[in-house]
Amino acid sequence: MKGPVVIGLAGGSGSGKTSVALKVQSYFPYERVVILSHDSYYRDNSGLPLEERAKINYDHPAAFETELLLYHLDTMRDGGAVTQPIYDYETHSRKSEGENVGPAEIILLEGILVLEDARLRERMDIRIFIDADADERFIRRLQRDVKSRDRDIDSIIKQYSKTVRPMHLQFVESSKRYADLIIPEGAHNEVAIDLIVTKVQDILNRKDETKESEA
Repeated sequence: MKGPVVIGLAGGSGSGKTSVALKVQSYFPYERVVILSHDSYYRDNSGLPLEERAKINYDHPAAFETELLLYHLDTMRDGGAVTQPIYDYETHSRKSEGENVGPAEIILLEGILVLEDARLRERMDIRIFIDADADERFIRRLQRDVKSRDRDIDSIIKQYSKTVRPMHLQFVESSKRYADLIIPEGAHNEVAIDLIVTKVQDILNRKDETKESEA
């Protein structure tokens, strides 16, 4: 109970991982519960022409600089703080500035492939898979990319058919077997959210009790 507790949140693109993480975090002070997003650790491809960056398969494990995430996760597990990269989806590169994260007592580690990587799994105390039907995930992704990432519908459909769906079947769906808990419907599942919040609160209460006994 002395170090931060790491809770992994995996699931397909558009399943609601980020929404679940944000909803759980909203119940607690920021300095106690923080979010690390695997998407922030896409490799910086600014050295490539923009048209080449757009062709990269961003749903394959090789697209992520997971080594940096592991280093940051270990730093935070030791009680430190990190500067999480900020990824620009329009230019397919990292921004020059980062986001200061930590130290914290609970780390919500979210991303499509966080349960796929054995090194990340080894650092998790709780593993959760956010499940959703494929058509629902596609609709959410379509709405998100049109509104937030200024992409046209044809390019979204092409990417989904060419890389998102095949990579989901190859890497994401198979990682479900590593989960301690599978949650359907994502952030719309209020019962599941309440269970996670209750668990996090219990962990924080035990940490407080440990601090008081050592004082």
